[in-house]
Amino acid sequence: MGHDWVRRTVFYQIFPDRFRRSGRVRSGGEFEEWDAPETPHGFKGGDLPGVEDRLDHLADLGVNAIYFTPVFKSTANHRYHTFDYLEVDPILGGDAALKSLLHAAHARGLRVVLDGVFNHCSRGFFQFNHLLENGAASPYRDWFHAGSFPLKAYNLAPGEEPNYGCWWGLPALPKFNTAHPEVRRFIFDVARRWLEFGIDGWRLDVPTEIDDDAFWREFRRICKGVNPDCYLVGEIWTDARRWLRGDMFDGVMNYLLPAAVMGYFAGEKMRVSISYGGRALAPLGEAAFRGEIRRILDLYPLSVALSQMNIMTSHDTDRMRDAYGGDERLLRLGLVFTMAFPGAPNVYYGEEVGLEGLFNHGARQGMPWDEGRWDRGLLDLYRKLIRLRRTRPALADGEFELLDIPGTKDLIACRRWDGSGELLFLLNRAAGTQCVQLDRVAGSFRELIASNEHPLSPEGGLSLELEPFGYAVLEAPV
Repeated sequence: MGHDWVRRTVFYQIFPDRFRRSGRVRSGGEFEEWDAPETPHGFKGGDLPGVEDRLDHLADLGVNAIYFTPVFKSTANHRYHTFDYLEVDPILGGDAALKSLLHAAHARGLRVVLDGVFNHCSRGFFQFNHLLENGAASPYRDWFHAGSFPLKAYNLAPGEEPNYGCWWGLPALPKFNTAHPEVRRFIFDVARRWLEFGIDGWRLDVPTEIDDDAFWREFRRICKGVNPDCYLVGEIWTDARRWLRGDMFDGVMNYLLPAAVMGYFAGEKMRVSISYGGRALAPLGEAAFRGEIRRILDLYPLSVALSQMNIMTSHDTDRMRDAYGGDERLLRLGLVFTMAFPGAPNVYYGEEVGLEGLFNHGARQGMPWDEGRWDRGLLDLYRKLIRLRRTRPALADGEFELLDIPGTKDLIACRRWDGSGELLFLLNRAAGTQCVQLDRVAGSFRELIASNEHPLSPEGGLSLELEPFGYAVLEAPV
């Protein structure tokens, strides 16, 4: 499969307005203070030259792909309200800045995936504006779901519904009529244009809202025709088997995984402000966690599971430090387990240095470039785990198994293996020390990453003691 590179990838997600302001892009206006609390409508002025300036940070971290939230012209800081799909927002530096960034990223071995918002646009989108101005006389009247004319796009009375189809009833986001051939042609041309421009894939926003398999099959055919290696990943928060049969998407943002991982490792300390796929997160016991992980594993064949984007957090969630109740010991356990799981991990900008924030209350803050504010210990763990993901074929292509360790409670063990070797991940969720004994030849294993050094006996079975909330990653090469 052309997107096999995803298996060997660790993604880094960037919200462009909040990553770095270069100072070289003329905006013609004033921005919020970079370190001031985020506001719903404020712009901090992050731009694509700012990202290019900090590619060294990504290289040092070890990631090898960037997923950008939308970059096209928009009046929203998050840019999900697109009004021109054919031009990069000038506040971000325009098309030239994206071209420069692509060259610089590709030269470093970094692939670039953009966010495609094709279910809806903004009120500023030309064809919708034409409809607002001309009503039923507009040649674009069938591009949208107009109920009556004139359209009521602004100044609705309290409780008044828009008289046209829009996403989640929000008048600022008119929904495309993707059954219309000209709308389909427009969206497919947009997808083709930016792949020809040099991007490496599309993250597809709310694709289930376009409930049309034929649309997505044609979308895939066109994208793969431009670049057979491009990655198509859908924002689907639930069971995605329908879209992962090889004819639509290559992967999805695997929100099922962090829901289970946080539920167990954060447990009663979990502090979240949103639901995941309409399901409220709740603490999980060990048995429930094991059951949920096995359910996730059973959803997809291994060849499909290896291409999922395994998020830990995103722009649509609380940050990890908050979600784990501020307990970094638990956060580290969740991080290590996610890095062990089949699929490509996705690191949301700033998580590697310990940023805090609940959704819409800090989760989209400006990236701090004062390194004195960084959690160095956490950053070091990210670096080690990402390097492990990048250098061990078993983590890209290998099998995965949850192990049962007799005589333990709240101790999670799993292994990844292929013809190149075996990796063991041991995580102690308990508040007491636990002894791990496995039917393995201890002398064949070495400890790669751990919360503390754990002596291994050179002979006999594998045995080690894990301190409270401790972890160890062991390797046995073939």
